Amino acid sequence: MHTRSLLAILATAGSAVVEAQLNSLARAAGLEYFGTAIGGGQTGDSQYMSIASDTDEFGQLVPENGQKWESVQPNQGQFNYDSGDIVPNVAARNGQILRCHTLTWHSQLPRWVSSRSWSREELQSVIEVHIANVVGHYKGKCYHWDVVNEAAEEDGGWRGSVFYNTLGTDFLPISFNAAKAADPDAGLWYNDYNLEYNQEKTERALEIVQIFQDAGAPIDGVGFQGHLIVGTTPTRDQLADTLRRFTALGVDVAYTELDIRHASMPPSDQALATQGDDYANVVGSCLDVEDCVGVTVWGYTDKYSWVPGTFPGSGAALLWDENFNKKPAYTSVSSVLAAAATAAP
Repeated sequence: MHTRSLLAILATAGSAVVEAQLNSLARAAGLEYFGTAIGGGQTGDSQYMSIASDTDEFGQLVPENGQKWESVQPNQGQFNYDSGDIVPNVAARNGQILRCHTLTWHSQLPRWVSSRSWSREELQSVIEVHIANVVGHYKGKCYHWDVVNEAAEEDGGWRGSVFYNTLGTDFLPISFNAAKAADPDAGLWYNDYNLEYNQEKTERALEIVQIFQDAGAPIDGVGFQGHLIVGTTPTRDQLADTLRRFTALGVDVAYTELDIRHASMPPSDQALATQGDDYANVVGSCLDVEDCVGVTVWGYTDKYSWVPGTFPGSGAALLWDENFNKKPAYTSVSSVLAAAATAAP
């Protein structure tokens, strides 16, 4: 497991801490990073990239789509990293941590994987070849890999993907063992959404961790995606209790894709304040849990958010608005980080 880097770089001056930015505050408070996902198609927006590249604001970057299977291996045996390399190159230039996303996932698969029947041996080979090539291409660059993404259904059942339907739960250790072989130094994570509510899906995710451990497969962490809704987010204590269920199994945790959307638009001033409280509860719960290593928002500005296109009528889910103005949620997050930073030893 990774140990928190307790960096008190700002904690010696209270006023400086309060005025500092998210990543600086997060590190001062004992987290390893505060990060954001960025899309490769947004790199031409200079204002957007200026903020995304500010290492005081964001110490970690994640490619939003560029490393997914349909992008890097659209045809069997033909690998293309033009899209996948965009964000890693930005992170390398800036000296930011790179979280790599994602390897074995039921969605955004090319049809050559998802639309045919495979034998167990054939599909295991397909997974292993894909992971060997992709993880090998980025070897030494990825601090964390989301190796398996979203294997559990909302009701706690197993998601009916080509991987599960063919291999059962064996696809889990197959994927992790392949990733470990390709890059022994990368942290290997299971990543899923709606684990925050501590219901049937959370129970299945706990079982997934135990499947890895029982199989002797390497797992370093569980990512809580954190795609939440304003006013329905669990309390700080409830969130922390759920995180601790996983760290008790000996793995790290993190919020990996955090956004908190308004269910109706435009949001009122009160709704914006509630959103700020919800963000503070999520970030605060990570601060409260040993081995919660960091927080990543799934994009930072509403200008490029995936939310309105996926949840029609919802939106304004991020910390900056579409004009790059910081919202009340930004102030709430920076305040909870600052409070923890000034209290850090």
